[in-house]
Amino acid sequence: MKESGIILVFISGVLSGDWGVTFENQCALEGTTVLVRCQYDYPLFHIVTSTRWFQARWDSGRHITSATPHHFEYVGNSWKDCSLKIHNIKRADEGHYRFRFVTTLRSWTSKNTLYLSVKGLTAAVEPSTVTEGQSVSLTCRTDCGMLLHVWYRDGKVVPHPVFQASRKDSGRYYCAVLGQEKIKSASVALNVQYAPSNVVLSITPPGDVINGSAVTLGCSGDANPPIPPTGYSLYKGNQLISSGPSHTISLLQPSHSGLYHCKASNNISLKGITFGKSTELNLDVQFLPSAAEGSRVNMMCSNTANPATHSYIWYKWTSSSSLLQVGAGQMLSLPAMETPHTGIYLCQAWSQLEVINSTKVLLLKEENYSGHLSVRILAGLGACIFGILVLALLFLWKKQRKTEKKAMFTFQEVSSTATEDQSNGIYANINFYTPSPQPPARKYSKKQHENVMHVYGHMKTRRQCSHPQSRNNHLSIPNEDDEVTYSTVTIDVKKPHSDENRSQESRFQMGESADSVIYSTVANSS
Repeated sequence: MKESGIILVFISGVLSGDWGVTFENQCALEGTTVLVRCQYDYPLFHIVTSTRWFQARWDSGRHITSATPHHFEYVGNSWKDCSLKIHNIKRADEGHYRFRFVTTLRSWTSKNTLYLSVKGLTAAVEPSTVTEGQSVSLTCRTDCGMLLHVWYRDGKVVPHPVFQASRKDSGRYYCAVLGQEKIKSASVALNVQYAPSNVVLSITPPGDVINGSAVTLGCSGDANPPIPPTGYSLYKGNQLISSGPSHTISLLQPSHSGLYHCKASNNISLKGITFGKSTELNLDVQFLPSAAEGSRVNMMCSNTANPATHSYIWYKWTSSSSLLQVGAGQMLSLPAMETPHTGIYLCQAWSQLEVINSTKVLLLKEENYSGHLSVRILAGLGACIFGILVLALLFLWKKQRKTEKKAMFTFQEVSSTATEDQSNGIYANINFYTPSPQPPARKYSKKQHENVMHVYGHMKTRRQCSHPQSRNNHLSIPNEDDEVTYSTVTIDVKKPHSDENRSQESRFQMGESADSVIYSTVANSS
């Protein structure tokens, strides 16, 4: 009979082990997956029944433990390995952790804690603002040691972290973990400044430039920083026309024709040049064909073709935007220019192979401004003459008023003979005279003598008495055969001063002025 034997299998490290857990602190990038290496040990004859990791923290002086989140995965075993794999690490996962295992005889918790720190990637572009041609360096930093990383600019891989900047290198840069490109840093900007380039001078509206129309010359260019409005200047030849990105000519004239160009500057130099210059633009002001009313107009159509053109047809655009045939042949002749002839014309050249349309020509009728000019001149001349006449009449009226004021006397009729038909009246000269000699028919008192004037009138002969010629200014004595009527007129005047009275009396006696003559109507007393 054979004796049976017992085979005991011992696990290495368990036969002579001791209680303990071994691990190192871990630094991880946010969003990455990290493996935490861990080893544990226990004495002989112990069999591990359970293992677990938990978070340990202090809160208000108390030691609090909590289970690990679901993205913490235990990848160890029940003998020696206590490794932990953490997926998609978050900022909230940062903290202290412990490992605990339970055997058939007792349990054990690690005396030290595993500290998990969660960091991020930091991207840096140095310098962040450069002038085109300068060197740029890209740096990706993290507190978790050296990591393999890759650079991106606006989603495209940057092959070299150090380069000479050009305008196309402007943009936003970030670095990412190689193999885990979703783990990336925040983006940083690189600003590459450069002088103006691709400066272009344009004309609006495009097409033919017609005399009398309006155009705008605009200047634009590519630059960083952008070109300010004051950085643009427009030139005709070497002459500065204006500053600013645009220049409008509201009424084109032949003198506006010429070569134009513009310059742009943003204070950034390229090889010592601080501005960009456009190519020259030729502004050619064209004249529209025009003819005076009633004049003859001939329009010629020609082209070079092989085979040669054998026929021409003329068309005119109508108001309904359709073509109306108005003639045939190489020349279109209008015997007399009229308003209906104005419009857009074109001709078609027919050959054996093709039909070619000419460019459109606008025919206008010249405006006649001479009639309007004559009317304006006559109107202005008439206004001037009218103004002169008004001024002359006003001058004469004032002069007449002044003369009337000199010859005006206020008088009162005291007595007169009975009036008859005014057709029998005559005009007589009235002379002022001194009391001597007195008429023999009547005598007056001294007071009456000072205020009475005698009027002599020759009624029978109905003639105007002549003005006395003698220096003593006495009236001629009428003949005895003449019928004479006397009329007495009293002048109601204030007594003048003695000097004035003598001066006035002297004037009356001398008969020097026509102001001493008054005309009166005297009626015949039958």
